[in-house]
Formats: sequence, structure tokens, C-alpha cells
Amino acid sequence: MSNGNLGIMERKARIFNIQKYNMYDGDGIRTLIFFQGCPLRCKWCANPEGLIKQHRVMLKTNLCVNCGDCVPVCPVGIHSISKETLKHEVNRGIECIGCGKCEDACLKSALSIVGETKTISELLEIIEEDRTFYEMSGGGVTLGGGEVLMQPEAACSLLMACQQEGINTAIETCGYAKLESVLKVAEFTDLFLFDIKHMDSDTHLELTGVRNEQILENLKELLRLKYNVKIRMPLLKGVNDSKEDIEKTMEFLSPYKDYKNFRGVDLLPYHKMGVNKYNQLNMEYPIKDDPSLKDEDLDRIEGWISKYDLKVEVIRH
Repeated sequence: MSNGNLGIMERKARIFNIQKYNMYDGDGIRTLIFFQGCPLRCKWCANPEGLIKQHRVMLKTNLCVNCGDCVPVCPVGIHSISKETLKHEVNRGIECIGCGKCEDACLKSALSIVGETKTISELLEIIEEDRTFYEMSGGGVTLGGGEVLMQPEAACSLLMACQQEGINTAIETCGYAKLESVLKVAEFTDLFLFDIKHMDSDTHLELTGVRNEQILENLKELLRLKYNVKIRMPLLKGVNDSKEDIEKTMEFLSPYKDYKNFRGVDLLPYHKMGVNKYNQLNMEYPIKDDPSLKDEDLDRIEGWISKYDLKVEVIRH
């Protein structure tokens, strides 16, 4: 680690997960750092534990034996055993302080506390552990979330430290942030993985809780200023997979297809990997039907996009 990093080591980030050996979010083998907090509320969100910056208590009811060992050790009284049902209950109205005492007391590993604060030096040390894999595969570090742009100062510090150590950097983002924050992070970002969820602002509001004008303006500015951008399109059957939806997105992107910094389009088919997390958080999953796409659906969408002479790839987790 170079001495040039010492001035930024004390900045801290709120994160909720670190995933090593990631192959989906940028080139090569990557370490993915999940930043906590998100301004959107996408109906298909796969990481509900990262929506807010506070600690979250996750309870796997299928593992819980309702022993009550967690009740006396919690200093703020989040846990209780119902007198009526004799089952473990989590009071979501009480804010978890993240002490982890309940997690330690749970012999069945039914409890986990999500969310922690780490310094930039701590995160960089974890990232550095897999430098050999980055060099071998052309990989690096990707910051995701949640939404990394909700913590722009911490993101900048970590990205800067990585670049100073010769580690490739990427962020995956919904793009909903002040342009000032986007450009601040862009200075130290080798690749943006930038979401387009829907081109119609009213529909975008319905699906995510925010309008898309700021998102699209930020995207255009990044492309205009020659920052490397790859578009990511989450796809849900009957939601944003129609020919009209796809063509509107391609028409928006077509003016940039010859830009060297425009790196093409990733299609992200809907998956159910986050559904069980909602149960662990006592949250209702917003999607009632199954909007999964079949292979023939994805082939058809790829065909529509190919007519615009845009590079497209389906990312299957």
C-alpha cells in the first residue's frame, strides 16, 4: 500500500456485503463491495437489506427454534417471544444498534445483523487480497449496493485508493444522484455499469419510486464527457420487455453507439434470488406474479437490439 493513500484512510463507508470472485459486474474476476442505502424502491429489488443505512435484523424463521436466547442479550429490546404464539418476534419499530449479541447467542444461526462501517483502509486490505486474480483475469473492484452514489465521498476515497494501487475500478449505479456527485466519482472510475430501467418517466416512477429525468441527464453527460459506460437493463416480463419499450431505449442510446466509451448493453433477466430476504426482514415482496423471461423471450429482445447495431449480452446469474 503506497503512502499516497494515508490522507484518505480515515474516511468510512457503510456497507452490507462483500462478494469475492464476482464474474458478472465488470471485466474479469472482481471483488464487489455493497454500499448501504438506496434512493430507489424498485419492485424487483434483490437486496432489500441494503435499502436503508441502518443496521437490519434478518431472521430465518425456518431455522429459528423459538428458544428465546436472543431476548435477554439485546440491549434495546428488539427480540421477544410472543405470549400468544410462543414464537420469536422482531420489533421492526426499534432501531438495531448492530452490537451482534443476538447473532452470537443464536445457536441455530437463524439471526444475522446486516450493515457495518468500515474504513477505506480496511476495505482496501480486503480488496488487495485478490490482486493476483485481478491481474490474471483483467478484473478489479466494483462498488455496488444499494446505491454507491449515496455515499460519494467514501466511494471517491475507495476508488482513488484502488487506482493508486493499480486496481481497475467500476461502479454499478441506478444513476439517480446530483450530477456533481456523479462527476466526482467518475474521476476515479474506469467503468460505469449504468441502469436503464424504463424510458417512460411515469412508469419509472411507478416501478422505482422516482422519475428518470435526472438519471438520463447524468447518463448523457457521462457519455458526452467520454467516461466508459455500459448500459444495464433489468428485464421483467410484461413490465419493460415489449418491443416498444426496447426500441425507445435503443433510440435513446443510438446516438452514442460509435462512441469509444460506450461499451454496449447488458440484459439482466429477472431472478428470484432476493425473495427470501423479504421474509427475513418481515417485508412483503412487491411482485405477485412471476415476471421471469424464457430463453426465447431473451432471444427475441436480442434480435430487436441487434437491428440498432449495438453490442448486447445477456447476463445470467
